Amino acid sequence: MEDFIMQNEKTIRLGFFLGVFTVMALFEVIAPRRALSHSKIVRWGNNLGLTIFNTFVLRVLFPTAAVGMALFAQEQGWGVFNYYPIAFPIAIIASVIVMDFFIYIQHVMVHAIPLLWRLHRVHHADLDYDVTTGARFHTLEIILSMGIKFAVILLLGPPIVAVVMFEIILNATAMFNHSNVRIPEAIDKILRSFIVTPDMHRVHHSIADDEANSNFGFSLPWWDRLFGTYRAQPRGGHAGMTIGIRSYRDSKHCSWLSGILIMPFIGKISDYAINRRQWGDNEQE
Repeated sequence: MEDFIMQNEKTIRLGFFLGVFTVMALFEVIAPRRALSHSKIVRWGNNLGLTIFNTFVLRVLFPTAAVGMALFAQEQGWGVFNYYPIAFPIAIIASVIVMDFFIYIQHVMVHAIPLLWRLHRVHHADLDYDVTTGARFHTLEIILSMGIKFAVILLLGPPIVAVVMFEIILNATAMFNHSNVRIPEAIDKILRSFIVTPDMHRVHHSIADDEANSNFGFSLPWWDRLFGTYRAQPRGGHAGMTIGIRSYRDSKHCSWLSGILIMPFIGKISDYAINRRQWGDNEQE
């Protein structure tokens, strides 16, 4: 099984990515949650262009990616699950949950540390919110995220199957919960007990600072409730809320690849932090 996954990991992940992306893109057309306010062609072209560029960079820098690191940890006998004899199914489930928890911690960190927020604001500066937003991250943040993932894998020693499952789940849920889709309130209420829903995560992309500093979970919704960062709904409602960052509203910087790539290097490093509640009108977030 592990040999098959190692040999076909790229194909497996690409298949799931294209499948989930297609389903959610069609869902957005059939049942949109909000009216888009900016050119979809421009945003999709540049957001997906950034995704393709990031994939290329990662493959050059880390040819075997997280799966290769899991294999290395296994061969060296490093990590909790390689050191202690734990039942394989339990090791898989526990690994996926623990890795998701570290994604939550990482997400809080890139909001709390001003230097890292400069990278992460590329994700938040998207002027609309749809399935392509889920893959829109600055290249340097993607590299940082991979480094953190490597460290977690070395400490945890997860089975290779668990790493592939986690990567697939993370990518799938990122596209799902960033989608501009309307899910009936009763169903959404049930779903968000087990998974981060679009209505739950959309709050996190609000222009309001206290709303943007909530709902950090990507896949599992439990961490936000456990650590007090959960917010059920935006105060202005989903149709009325403004998406993005208040001082980045120019399509030239927010929607085009050239502006997206240089965004972290624009302006002074501010004192933006996770517990901040007020921004001045002339400040850069």
